[in-house]
Amino acid sequence: MDKNERREFLKTSAKLTTMASLASLGAFTLSACNDADSGDNLQDKISENKNLNDYAKGGTMEFVTLNNGVKMPILGYGVFQVEPKETQRCVEDAIEVGYRSIDTAQAYFNEAEVGAAIKNAMSGGIKREELFITTKLWINNYKEEKALKACEESLRKLGLDYVDLMLLHQPFNDTYGAWRALSKFYKEGRFKAIGVSNFYPDRIVDFCLNNEIKPALNQIECNPFFAQFEAQKILEEYNVAMESWAPFGEGKNDMFSNPTLSAIGKKYNKSIAQVILRWQIQRNIIAIPKTIRKERMIENFNVFDFALSDEDMQKIASLDNKQSLFLNHQDPQTAKFLIEVHRDKF
Repeated sequence: MDKNERREFLKTSAKLTTMASLASLGAFTLSACNDADSGDNLQDKISENKNLNDYAKGGTMEFVTLNNGVKMPILGYGVFQVEPKETQRCVEDAIEVGYRSIDTAQAYFNEAEVGAAIKNAMSGGIKREELFITTKLWINNYKEEKALKACEESLRKLGLDYVDLMLLHQPFNDTYGAWRALSKFYKEGRFKAIGVSNFYPDRIVDFCLNNEIKPALNQIECNPFFAQFEAQKILEEYNVAMESWAPFGEGKNDMFSNPTLSAIGKKYNKSIAQVILRWQIQRNIIAIPKTIRKERMIENFNVFDFALSDEDMQKIASLDNKQSLFLNHQDPQTAKFLIEVHRDKF
């Protein structure tokens, strides 16, 4: 697809997304079912609210309402570990597929490329208010004055007047100073919502009780082998949305050949990846899967036309080992590693 064709496609996508949004916003104030909803009831809701003009053929996008009233798509596209030279193309592909929520970070070193893709999308007809852009402040920028400058730099690289969600990326260093900086941008309207990432329950409670502005969201590891049920209960108690990074666990523990997930996928004629995303969506968890392949973006997006039964939800829950597949943020070595890993770049 050449540049002109891509631009025309984005114009068409913008029109169709607007039509789909009118149907979805009225029906889905909060995105996924809660534990009291049966799979059959949710399937009925999905069937009743499908928009035939949704070109992605995955049903209607669902939304989570954050604690300040901002609506966020429950499914987005993440660019962690996407090389800068690939990022613009990947984000443009994701927007063409139908994604409107894009997740980046200062420590991914691809904010500028995300910004270039956003600029192209907007020149092709996508409206800024249709997009939901998340970025994150890195730990070495946490001193308040440095954080203020780093926030300005993220906006500059993205080429935006505001971002929809700004997160503290890690729970270490001067989190309170950094939060004051984010709060300033929030009050000015340049961050529509602010939140945190990788905060364990003790830290999220501390933050909620000791700040004027509560985090709108906590982005944490969540996958079938590390389901985070206990963490989710705490987040719900404090009205903080939960977002999952690495929903597929990067394929660890042979996730993509797991017999339980495979059997459930065959039952619904869906892939294991689609089953995992649907499992998270029905728990009201925002997910941001990453891939650089457009066909996988389409596959991951096609999860709004089916619902898992309560029995299948429980089968997936039984896979929980209650252990991280990556990092334990309560381990002193993790704190040391994260503080040092990008120190020379900030």
